Amino acid sequence: MVRSRSILSLILAMVAVFLISCGSPTVAKVPPTYTAAQIEQIKEYAPTLLALRDRMSEIPVLIQRRDWIGVRNFIHGPLGELRLKMTYITRNLLPTEQTKARQITRELFNDLVRVEQSIEENSTIGAVRNYQTAFADINQFIDLVPKQAIPSPVE
Repeated sequence: MVRSRSILSLILAMVAVFLISCGSPTVAKVPPTYTAAQIEQIKEYAPTLLALRDRMSEIPVLIQRRDWIGVRNFIHGPLGELRLKMTYITRNLLPTEQTKARQITRELFNDLVRVEQSIEENSTIGAVRNYQTAFADINQFIDLVPKQAIPSPVE
């Protein structure tokens, strides 16, 4: 009886070793990285995106002056090309980042629509609040852009 247990244990050990050795090792996935071409494409549009983000600081001044025509002109003028630039950049982001970037872009433009709705209602507070949300959205989008594609500030 003892001998059969030891033989059974030996057979089970051999089967376990065989099964483990036949299994393929799991290969660690390399995290996706940006190609040089993607970085170059993003570098082409990032400066314009940053410049438009910096120019967005003109909106609160126009709102405080109740220059509703100026606000509308600014949203449809300089910020009109913002969606296009954000779309170009989104296409070159990593697949995991693209979904977030598209969502942020939608939210940004919904916020700009709300700014316009607020000025139609003559609501300075609503316009400022929606502007602040839009500004936060563009900063979230810029955080998704790879750091090596963002031009360093000139001192």
